[in-house]
Parts: sequence; C-alpha cells; structure tokens
Amino acid sequence: MKRLNIAAAATVLVVAAGCGLAGADDRQAAAPVAATPSTEVVAEESPEPEPEPTTAKPTPAKTKATKKPKPSPTEDPFNMQLPPCADYVGKAVSRAKAKTALNAAATKVYWPGSAPKLRVPADLIRSVAWHESGWVSNIRNCDGGYGLMQVMPDTRDFVNQRFEKNYDSGDYQQNAIIGANYLAWLTKYFGEKYFAENYDLSTAKCRTDASPCLLNLVINGYNMGPGSTEETYLAGRKLSNPEYVHLIRANMRECDCDRF
Repeated sequence: MKRLNIAAAATVLVVAAGCGLAGADDRQAAAPVAATPSTEVVAEESPEPEPEPTTAKPTPAKTKATKKPKPSPTEDPFNMQLPPCADYVGKAVSRAKAKTALNAAATKVYWPGSAPKLRVPADLIRSVAWHESGWVSNIRNCDGGYGLMQVMPDTRDFVNQRFEKNYDSGDYQQNAIIGANYLAWLTKYFGEKYFAENYDLSTAKCRTDASPCLLNLVINGYNMGPGSTEETYLAGRKLSNPEYVHLIRANMRECDCDRF
C-alpha cells in the first residue's frame, strides 16, 4: 500500500527615496548721483505670502499578524479501496485509540529472560500497522490477515504457542501486541544468528533502505517470513522484498498517520 504525500515564501521589497535643498544670493548695485535735485522714490514693500498650513501624513495603523489555521484533512489519508474479497468485521475503533494501542505494544518486554533489553520501536510498529491496515482495526483481508497489524492466523498461533500466551487477534489491543511480539521474535532470531546478539533496531545502523541491516531484515521478515528473508540474505546479502521495506522505512521518516 503506497503512500503519497508546498511551501510558499514572500519577499518584501522596501524602496527609500531622498530629497535635496538649494538656495540663491542677492546682489545690490550703486547708481551715480546726478547734479540736479532728485526726488527719492521709496518702493512699497509687498507683503510676504503666508506659508500654507501643512498636515501631517497619516501613519498606517499596525495590524497584528494572524496565524493561519492548519487545514484539517478533508478525506481519509489512507484511502485504499479494499479488494472484493476483503471485508470489515464489526465496528472499527477510532484511530486515536488505535495509536494508543500501538504505542502501548512498544512498551512491552517480549524477551524478559534471554533479551530483556530488546525493544521494538514505537515508530516501527506504527509504520507497519499504517501500511498494513491504515490503522483500521476491523479489516479482514483476502489472505486471512486481520486488524491493525494484519495478523495471520498462523502468526497468531505461533506467537501464542512460542510465548505461552492466549492472544485474540480480533481484539485491537491484542492484535497490536501480537504484531509487535512477532517483530520482537524476528529481531531476536536475526540478531542472534547474524548480528552477534546485538538487537539494536536503530535506523543509524542501516546505510540505505535496501541494505541488509537488522532493522531491514526484520521488516522484510514481517512481510515475507523468516525463511524467504534468510535465504535471500545468505545468497547475496539482499532483501527478498526491498519495495515493502522501503515503504515501511518511508513511513518511519514521514507518515500520514502522524496527524492522528
């Protein structure tokens, strides 16, 4: 199931202008005095014009910048149409409840005796569940996979037998635990055989989405099973389903599910 997921920038240009001042001189010349008497002519002074009143330029009022509300999704981000052979069983829980269940599954210790420090990261569990079901808790797929983690009946039975549990995959919380428990089993299996009992599922251990690091082998194993994963790894240090692994790793980096 593939996931698809614009920023705008504004540039303000400010232009400033300047002004200059200028002035002039007055020059006065003396006329020769004539021998005949002359009458003195006094020039009347003309009144100086009164300066026109000036009005102050209005200052623009400051407006507070308002934050644009984040757009709410108008459609389901996980809008894959189910195949005709798949259906819904009962009523789905909200995605908020689904997220809580998935995060809770990440807090459990699945190997308290032999590997108590082994943890399954919450973002891995959420990303697998998002790809498998879109966090829709009541999907029953054509191959028998059910619920948030699309747990197969054989996987449920294996986990219950191996860990002496009685999980019900029809319960969304237990469905999340079964899927996380299976991821923990894959981590222990591959980590013990090929990584010297180093169970670190950090993305920093992987050069690329296609490199055969422990995290990628575990993701590949969740989809293809341990047999196919191990066979391809031993044949050429490759993944048997790199496309699936890439989709899960992409969800771990940025997921539509993060809005819930």
